[in-house]
Amino acid sequence: QVQLVESGGGLVQAGGSLRLSCAASGSIVRINDMGWYRQAPGKQRELVATITSRGKTNYAESVKGRFTSSRDNAKNTVDLQMNSLEPEDTAVYYCTARITTFQDEGGLRTTDYWGQGTQVTVSS
Repeated sequence: QVQLVESGGGLVQAGGSLRLSCAASGSIVRINDMGWYRQAPGKQRELVATITSRGKTNYAESVKGRFTSSRDNAKNTVDLQMNSLEPEDTAVYYCTARITTFQDEGGLRTTDYWGQGTQVTVSS
């Protein structure tokens, strides 16, 4: 069983910073891409950032230059440093990871896992 647990959300004023963290645990063979999505009220979930196992990152245009994602492969964690926050960044942020695990019947299986989400609220 694999779990992704996020932390670090909260309330911040516009222009402020927050750091989100996500830790993966369980019977993990390998973690491939990790990333962050967000969903604002009444809107579809959207990509914020992705990071490969080698550390290559990709960001949504709306957060480029303000958000930075990093990961620690030894600890199975991924972080999202969010600076210069804007009210438009208010959303529930979800961590995701493509994880390879052993199957009980033998062999390997690769599945996309999601965290429970953490609320980020930016006040104007």
